[in-house]
Amino acid sequence: MTKNNNTSTPVDSNRLIGIVEGFVQSPTVIIFAGIHGNEKAGVKAANRVIHKIREDCVPFEGNLYIILGNINALEKGIRYETSDLNRIWNEENIDAIMDGSIILDAEAKEQIEIFGYIKKILNNNKGPFYFLDLHTTSSATIPFITISDSLNNRKFSSKFSIPIVLGIEEYLDGPLLTYINEFGHVALGFEGGEHHDTESIIKCEAFIWLSLVYSKCIKKKNIPDFSKFKNELSERYFKNVFFEIVYKYTIKKTENFKMHKGFKNFEQIFKHQSLAQSNGTEITANESGRIFMPLYQNLGDDGYFILNKISMFWLKASLVARKVKINHFLRLIPGVKIDPIHRHGLIVNPKIAKYMAKDIFHLFGYRKQVFKNGKLYYTKRDRRVTPL
Repeated sequence: MTKNNNTSTPVDSNRLIGIVEGFVQSPTVIIFAGIHGNEKAGVKAANRVIHKIREDCVPFEGNLYIILGNINALEKGIRYETSDLNRIWNEENIDAIMDGSIILDAEAKEQIEIFGYIKKILNNNKGPFYFLDLHTTSSATIPFITISDSLNNRKFSSKFSIPIVLGIEEYLDGPLLTYINEFGHVALGFEGGEHHDTESIIKCEAFIWLSLVYSKCIKKKNIPDFSKFKNELSERYFKNVFFEIVYKYTIKKTENFKMHKGFKNFEQIFKHQSLAQSNGTEITANESGRIFMPLYQNLGDDGYFILNKISMFWLKASLVARKVKINHFLRLIPGVKIDPIHRHGLIVNPKIAKYMAKDIFHLFGYRKQVFKNGKLYYTKRDRRVTPL
């Protein structure tokens, strides 16, 4: 194997919190912190980890790169300046930025630099690559993981004893990790707690250390506090529980939305329960489930989500269905065909889709649903690694 420095390398860029390089042909972990400028717990946790690696000379076998997100917003203490940096990652937007066909706002400038670092890291290392994005929420919460529903994401996230939420890419446009997933890499979002809770820093730090062990960048025996970090991320009631997003309340631009106080992530709610107010009118739950990421901050248009627990039977069934590639039979159904531009996609006649439950597409790994030109487009999440 080609060897790198095997040390924590000083950096001369404001964008990089730290670099630790072991072997080129070894696992590489890329961590993003501060993608939202009002979420500083991940930044503080990342600095703690880098400091400890340097001070204790922790033996490192893989590679670690920690990238700072929205520097401008972090300095100003705001979520974002012009546009949400975690909602602009898609092929069309990046192509427009790269060819100079759009005027760059504050977040687009940040995006260009982050994108450049990602490409450089992928070009200079062999992988496998693990992308991790550290966040916090505006409501009280236990730590949890969000993933696009690919089997490699499921496998890695299952190593953590905290709730795992699938399908967020169906309800959000342009998250960074959804874009990364398009190229076949493992990509996990971690939510460590409420924005201003000091415990969130501890949870984020624990997640980083566990990720470095589970990705085989560091041996467990070389982290004296490994058991402590593992206990920090052990939710007994929700241990290895998978949830699926079934509903999102989107706030309109002219809407005066106010979430009722006191809701916590994963709290049980019931159909017709009052959750918020919109222009003075009560908003009630359209179904029972668990409340997810209720909005208690000024910026953002995601009012709240509703989750349902996924059965172990469904998880195992989808695993088998994907491994034996039963999804190919979907193409034999009249009104369903392969997307000629995106080979991981299906184009579905809406009339046919009415008679096919969304769960069927989910079972075979097709999660993203977009309505365009009178057709429904579904995107398969499992795919081989391809160049960025």
